Amino acid sequence: MTEAEDRKPQSDEARMAFTPPAGIEVGDSESETTSEFALPMGLDVPQSTSSEPEGSAFTTPGGYSVEDASPAFTPATGIPRISLTKDLPWQDRMRTMLRMPVAERPAPERMPKVEEEGPAVPRVLDLTLRIGELLLAGGEGAEDVEAAMFAVCRSYGLDRCEPNVTFTLLSISYQPSLVDDPVSASRTVRRRGTDYTRLAAVYRLVDDLSDPESHISLEEAYGRLAEMRRNRHPYPTWVLTSASGLLAGAASVLVGGDLIVFVAAMLGAMLGDRLAWLCAGRGLPEFYQFTVAAMPPAAIGVALTLTHVDVKASAVITGGLFALLPGRALVAGVQDGLTGFYITASARLLEVMYFFVGIVVGVLVILYFGVNLGAKLDPDAALNISPRPYWQIAASMLLSLTFAVLLQQERCTVLAVTLNGGVAWVVYGAMHYTGEFSPVAATAVAAGLVGLFGQLMARYRFASALPYTTAAIGPLLPGSATYFGLLSIAQNNVDKGLVSLATAASLAMAIAIGVNLGSEISRLFLRIGSPEKRRAAKRTRGF
Repeated sequence: MTEAEDRKPQSDEARMAFTPPAGIEVGDSESETTSEFALPMGLDVPQSTSSEPEGSAFTTPGGYSVEDASPAFTPATGIPRISLTKDLPWQDRMRTMLRMPVAERPAPERMPKVEEEGPAVPRVLDLTLRIGELLLAGGEGAEDVEAAMFAVCRSYGLDRCEPNVTFTLLSISYQPSLVDDPVSASRTVRRRGTDYTRLAAVYRLVDDLSDPESHISLEEAYGRLAEMRRNRHPYPTWVLTSASGLLAGAASVLVGGDLIVFVAAMLGAMLGDRLAWLCAGRGLPEFYQFTVAAMPPAAIGVALTLTHVDVKASAVITGGLFALLPGRALVAGVQDGLTGFYITASARLLEVMYFFVGIVVGVLVILYFGVNLGAKLDPDAALNISPRPYWQIAASMLLSLTFAVLLQQERCTVLAVTLNGGVAWVVYGAMHYTGEFSPVAATAVAAGLVGLFGQLMARYRFASALPYTTAAIGPLLPGSATYFGLLSIAQNNVDKGLVSLATAASLAMAIAIGVNLGSEISRLFLRIGSPEKRRAAKRTRGF
C-alpha cells in the first residue's frame, strides 16, 4: 500500500463510529465492557454490616421502627381504639366489625379448637358458606347473614375474611397476608323454605362457635349442620293447613266479619292452601301457586253474594288475602335496602312484586266473573268497619299464633310472638280508631314497637329477631286495602282502585320501615362495645 493510499479517508463501511481511535488499547476480555451505570474506578461502596433478606414491596424497611416513627401520618383525630366486650351478643360484635375498614378490625384471639398447624382454610370457608346458605334460604337479612359468616370465620382464627351476600349467591374470600394469594369460595342458594326452627338451630350453632370457652371442631360443626338438614318440620301438614284456615278466619274478624264469615274464610283459605300444595308438587313456579291459592276465598265470597246470604262477603275475601300477602319477604327486602344491600333488596322486592301480581291475577279473575254474573260487591264497605276492641284483639292474637305455626317456629317462641301481635294491634287501634291518626302512621308506630320487642328478645336469647317480629306484623298487613283496590279495578273504576292499591303499598312500606327502625333504635340505645359511634353503613352515602 502506498503513502497516498494511507492518507485517503476510508468509507463508513471500513471505519465505524464505535471503532476505538488509534493509539487506544482495548482489552480482549468482554467482561471489561462497561456502561453508564458502572461505578468509576477507585470509588468504594460502603457495605451494610447486617445482611437484610430480600423482601417484597409490602415488607417493612429494615431501618423502620414503630417507636421512633414520625407522627406526621397520624390522622388529626387520632387512631381510635377498638374494644369489643365479649359478653355482648355475637351479632353486635360481628356487625360492628363488618362496618369497620379491614385495617381497623381487631385481630381474633386464637381459640383452643384451632389445631397447632392451623385450620383447614377451604373446609372452614365451606362450613361458613353452608351456614350462610341456611340463613339466607330461611329469610334472614343480608347483613345478618354476613355477620354470621364473619363470626364463623373468626371463631376458627381467619381474620382477613370478606363475606359477600346477594339474593342467590354467597361468596367469601380469605387472604392470609398481604403477600399471599387469597382463597375464595362461593355457593348458590337455589331453594328457599320457611323454617324458623332450623333458623334458630343455626343461630345456636354460630353462638356456640363464637363462644371462646367452647371447643367445637370442624367435624362436630359439620355433624350439627347435617342433623339440622335431616330434622323434620315441627308441625305436620294438617296442622299447617288448619293454621292457614284459622289465620284467614281471624283476619276476617279483624275487618268486621261474624261467625259465618269466619267459617267461610277458613274453608276458602284451607282449599287454597291445598291447591297451592298440589301445584307445588307438579313443579309449577310460586307465581302460579299464589294465583291458584287466591281464587278459592274470592270464589266463596262471590258465591255468598250471589246466593244473597246476609254476610259481609268482602271480609271473606280479605281474610283469604291475609294468609297470602308476603310480609316476611317485604320486611327482609326493605331491611336490606336500608342497610345498604341494594342488589339483594331489589331482588327481594321484585320477588314480592311477582307474588303480589299473582295474588292480584287470581282475585281479579274471580271478581271479574262475579261482577259480570251480577254480584253486588260494594267497594265503599271499607268505610263501614266498626271497631270491636275485644274481638279484634283476640283475633289479632289468634292471627299471630297461626302465622307463627305457618313459619315453623319453635314452640317456646309462639307465646311471645302472640303477645307481641296483640300489643301491636292495641297500639294500632288506639291510634287509628281512638286517636284518629292516619292508618299509615298508626301502622308505622305499631310495627316499630314490634321490631323493638323482637330485637330485645333476640339479644336476650342470642337468636334471630325474625321469629319474634314476622308473625307479629300479621294483623297489620294491608289485606282490606288490597281487596277494595282490586274490586274497584274489576268494576272499571281504575282511578279509585289505584288509589286504594297505593294505600296498600304505603301500609306495607310503613310496616317494613317501622320494623327496621324499631330494631335500629334498640341498637342505638344499647351498648355495642365500642367507644366510637356505630358506623351508619359500610358504604358511602353520596358524600
